[in-house]
Amino acid sequence: MENKCSKYEELFITASKDELEKHIQECETCKAEHETQQKVSNLLDEVKMYYYSKRKKRIARLRAACAIMFMVFSLASVGGFAITNDDVLDTLKYGDTLSAEDLGFPVDSDGLLMVDE
Repeated sequence: MENKCSKYEELFITASKDELEKHIQECETCKAEHETQQKVSNLLDEVKMYYYSKRKKRIARLRAACAIMFMVFSLASVGGFAITNDDVLDTLKYGDTLSAEDLGFPVDSDGLLMVDE
């Protein structure tokens, strides 16, 4: 029975590229392991473009959804502000002053606050 070499993983991680290539040329077991790893690497390279294109589409959809939601909420908040403050915008203009009567306080004929004694 032939002894199998188990140095491929160790050399792949720790050794330099030249040392690994030298060992691969000498050892048939490590050469077969290296070829298998290269096939897997090539398959991953083929699939990588498909994965990244799918990921880019997903991110683009997420960005579009966020932009739409931002626009909806901002328009709703501006619209809500305009609806609730129409009466104030119509009666109060820049430079006008509010009197006590406008604020709802009881006043006498001179426009002064009425105080009950």
